[in-house]
Formats: sequence, structure tokens, C-alpha cells
Amino acid sequence: MHLPTEEHIKRDRSQRIKAKAEALGFLSCGIAKAEFLAEEAPHLEQWLKNNYHGQMTYMENNFDMRLDPRLLVDGAKSVISLAYNYYQELDRPADSYKIALYAQGEDYHFVVKEKVRELLAYIQEEIGEVSGRAFADSAPILEHAWAKKAGIGWVGKNSLTLSKQKGSFFFLSELILDLDLAYDQPMQTDHCGQCTRCIDACPTQAILPNKTVNGSQCISYFTIELKEQIPTEMKGKFDDWIFGCDVCQEVCPWNRFSLPTDQQRFVGHEKINQFSKKEWQEITEEVFQEVFRKSPIKRTKFSGLKRNIDFIKPVKYSCDIE
Repeated sequence: MHLPTEEHIKRDRSQRIKAKAEALGFLSCGIAKAEFLAEEAPHLEQWLKNNYHGQMTYMENNFDMRLDPRLLVDGAKSVISLAYNYYQELDRPADSYKIALYAQGEDYHFVVKEKVRELLAYIQEEIGEVSGRAFADSAPILEHAWAKKAGIGWVGKNSLTLSKQKGSFFFLSELILDLDLAYDQPMQTDHCGQCTRCIDACPTQAILPNKTVNGSQCISYFTIELKEQIPTEMKGKFDDWIFGCDVCQEVCPWNRFSLPTDQQRFVGHEKINQFSKKEWQEITEEVFQEVFRKSPIKRTKFSGLKRNIDFIKPVKYSCDIE
């Protein structure tokens, strides 16, 4: 009788983890060795030096931690990268404002993190004493770098993770463990080719060459992260987006393979995409609190959403004399 080798045990554990991830509804699951991200370090440093983070000062914090998962979990050996589908087909009225697809339903921080924690609990039950932490856009982690290392996809020109089979409308999350596992091959190929649709379509020219996005020029930054008034030079460039922006994903050819999510908690509130522009402009704080009670849109607060709407609605001039 041959006892299983260490490699066999690691492969078996990895396969069971991936099967459980699929059962929990994850679109993809890949595993990479927990190590310092040497290739990403100079890019992150230059991105910050260029002030592409704008007023997102939190991006300046924990520089080393962003590059080394072992600083987040003592003795970390594996990073499990997970993708969760949020795509849905919307029937927006022509006379309405736009909200990014990821913000249509419940806040993904809670929905996805619940799933990641379930996966961690499964691992601890099945394998034994394993220390780890679950993350869903909730810590200084370079998510797209880990998705690439885990073989989930490549980093597109819009800086998002892309998959030939699944597009890019998915949330990324991570599970960092002090457990040795069988590691997947990093994604080596880039299937964007000579396509520049996302660069050409970006309303504010925020997408730069070399897979770099000037975050401080992105519509998502202006409508979510920026707390002060939106610069006047951006007037007329928002294409009716009042929270986030999906333009670079909408024009990406790989997203023709996106399939609607079966996670009902991500499906948009029935009122969100039925409001006319007039109704958006007249929204009250009471309606805001009711409709967006569990939504990511609460991040911008009522005052921030009103600022966004006021910024993009056309100015009306009246010559009426009473």
C-alpha cells in the first residue's frame, strides 16, 4: 500500500477547495503561492508618484502590505483568488441616469465576503487547524495581480481582470491561508491584442497606455471617491453616469460571453432603473435611505448623489417674466 505523497495531498486539497468554491457560486477559483509581488512593486510606486490615486489617500498606506500577503497573515503560504459574477441585463428607460452594474443590488462587500468566509470554514472543518483571513475589497491587496497569478485571467488595458470565457463583470476576493496547496499556472497570455476599444471609449480619457488607469480622472472616482465639488472641466463628459461607470466593460469584446448572475442579492432594486431623470433630480433623502439601504450607493451619501445629479443635469435658462 502506497501512502499519498505530499504533492498528492496538496493536489487533493486544492481540488476539494475548488469544488466547494464552485458549489458556493464562485465563477472561478485559482490558487497562487503567497509571496512578494516583485513585478508589481515598481508599477505601484510610479502610479502613486504620478498621483493617479487623487484624493484616495488610503492608497498611500500599507505599501509593503499591498505587495506581500505574508504581512496580512502570519506564515501565509497560499492565496486563493475567487471571482463572483455580478453581470445582469438591464432595461433602462432612455430618459434615465446610469448606475454601475456592480452597485445595482446589495453591497458586494457583505455578500461576497460571506461566501469567502463559508469557504474558510469548510477548509478548517475538512483539513483541520488552518489559519487564514477572508477579503472582499476590504484590505490592501492587489486583487488583479493575484487573479493573474492564480490563472483566473489577464489584466486588460482598462486594468481589470479579463477572462476569455467569462469577460470581466465579476468581483474579486481572496482567502489567504497558512496552508501549502497545489498552485495554478499564472496567466501568461494577453488576449487584448491590438484592441483599444476601452481606451477610445473612456469619456474622460482616464485609461492610459501600459494597462494604467489615471484613477483621478475616472468617472467612478469623481462620482464615488471625490468628496468635494467635481471639477468644472469635467462638465459634459459623464454620459449620464451618476454612480460609477461601466463604459470600458460595455465596449470590451470579451464581455459578449458574460452570462447573467444567479445571485438574486445582486439584482437591482426595482425602482433604481425605472426612475426618470426628473425623478432622480427630485429624489428625497427618505427615498434614498429606503432604496439604497443595503446598497454600495450609500457610500456617496445622499448629498454626494445629489451633487452628481446636479453636476450632469443640463442647466436651463429662462427668460420668462412674471
